[in-house]
Formats: sequence, structure tokens, C-alpha cells
Amino acid sequence: MNKHFALLVALLLLPTIAKPQVHPDTAKTAPPKILLLVHQTFLPGKTAAREELEVAMSQACNRLSVPLSWIALDSVTGRKDAVSFDPFDSFASMEVAGEAWAQVLRDSHQVARLQEEINDLVASEHAVIATRRDDVGYRASSIDLSRARILRTLEVRVHPGREKDFVDAFKVLAAAYEKTNSDLPWVVYQVNSGLPSPTFIIFVPMHALRQNDDLLSRRQAIQAAEGEAGFEQMQQIARDAYETTESNIYAIHPEMSHVPSEFISGDPDFWSPTPELPKPRRKKPD
Repeated sequence: MNKHFALLVALLLLPTIAKPQVHPDTAKTAPPKILLLVHQTFLPGKTAAREELEVAMSQACNRLSVPLSWIALDSVTGRKDAVSFDPFDSFASMEVAGEAWAQVLRDSHQVARLQEEINDLVASEHAVIATRRDDVGYRASSIDLSRARILRTLEVRVHPGREKDFVDAFKVLAAAYEKTNSDLPWVVYQVNSGLPSPTFIIFVPMHALRQNDDLLSRRQAIQAAEGEAGFEQMQQIARDAYETTESNIYAIHPEMSHVPSEFISGDPDFWSPTPELPKPRRKKPD
């Protein structure tokens, strides 16, 4: 993936960290502790070429069992861009991943060539590193990313010094979701670098676009659950503490992703579909 160039650049900005011991991870489908998001736009008219190269890169990395993973996203709303969703357990594991990718580029001429060809199509790129906030969110521990097909995001940029107001408001919102027994969990990340601070990103994994109807229908139920005073408190915090908010929807592309076996076993039809065989040509009559 071309986003790994941004990963290596980001790693250069990190302090030197001791290399961790590598152990099997049994929670690779859960929201990661550290998240690297790489946003890219591509040169005009190069969308199809970029997609072909990304698919080829994914297939090559699958064959080589490359010890990194990413989920490929394309924007459905907002600015047209591609996003790589890269999970890590820690900053130390991010450093190890950068070293592993550099080794892959040295060992595989095919991957190195694909990487170079993808880089040639990139018009702009920026990386964001964010850390999971376990003190706020709604049933985040129940999220299984292998079942997601769509990611809805809410990016909230907070005025400096108003982080606690954001946390308080989203704790109230989570409590309201509990009262209405919503089946749409969400997880909160705080940006560590790559965007003005403080910025929070909320992810709502969805299996289908129609689940947005549930979000719309629950607004009145949530307002009723909190009462006028609680709902007005959240509204007032938004007016006073939030500088900007932006919500967007991204589609997941498994054919351009490289995920661990836990994802594939979670939904093999989605993450590793059987390639469609070419139809046999009908023999022309003599």
C-alpha cells in the first residue's frame, strides 16, 4: 500500500522505542489501541489505475504473509479520498511495523515496484495518529471490525482546555444510548498527531448503510431518555466547546485490504471471496 510511505515518515518523528516482544494477538478484530489513518487523493483520471494497483498490492502481500494489516476505505461523503485504517497495539508495535515493511520492500521486487507505481499516482497525502479513549464510548468492547462494511465517522475539534466538556457530553450520550438499548456501538479516539489538538474521532462501524436510519430514528428516543435538561446540556457543550464537527461515511474495500486471519475467519465470504471464474467461450460452429 502506498500509505506505508507515510507510515515510515511518521515513524521518523517518533522517539526511539524499545522493540516489544511479539505475541499472538487474539483481539485483532477489535478497535485497536493505536490507529494510523492515512488520507490520500490521486491524480485526475487515475482512479481505476490506482484501484488495480491496490488490489495487486493486497494480493502480493497476502501471498507473502506480510506481517502488517490495513483496511482500505473510500469516502462516500465529503472530500473524495482514500483512507487506510491501520491498527496497532502500541507505538512500539508501529515502529516494528515500519521496520517490517522496509524489509518487505527490500526482499520483494514486486511489492517495491507496486509501491513505486502507487506513489506516482498520489496527488496529496496526510497521516493522522490517534489513541483509543476507553473512558468514553458506547459498548466499544463489543465491536467486531471484521463484520463492518461501512464506517461512519464524526470528527470533533474542541477548543483548547475544553476536552473534559467533550468527554462529559459523550458520557451522557452513551448513557442515553444504553437507556434506549441501541445496537450500534461506537468507539472514541483522541488525535495524537496529524491534526490540530484537541481533536476526537468517533467511529460507528456498520454492516449496511440502512443502519443510518436507526441513528435518525433514535434521536427523539435519546432526547426523551435524557430529558430536556440533559439534552440541553449536551447542546450547550456543543455550542461552547466544539470548534468544528464533521461527519462522513466510508465504504470498506476488502479486495484492497490486507487483514489478519481473524478477520477472514470472521467473514470469509467478504474478506476472501472466491474469484469469479471466466466463462467458457462458446465454440463457433464449423
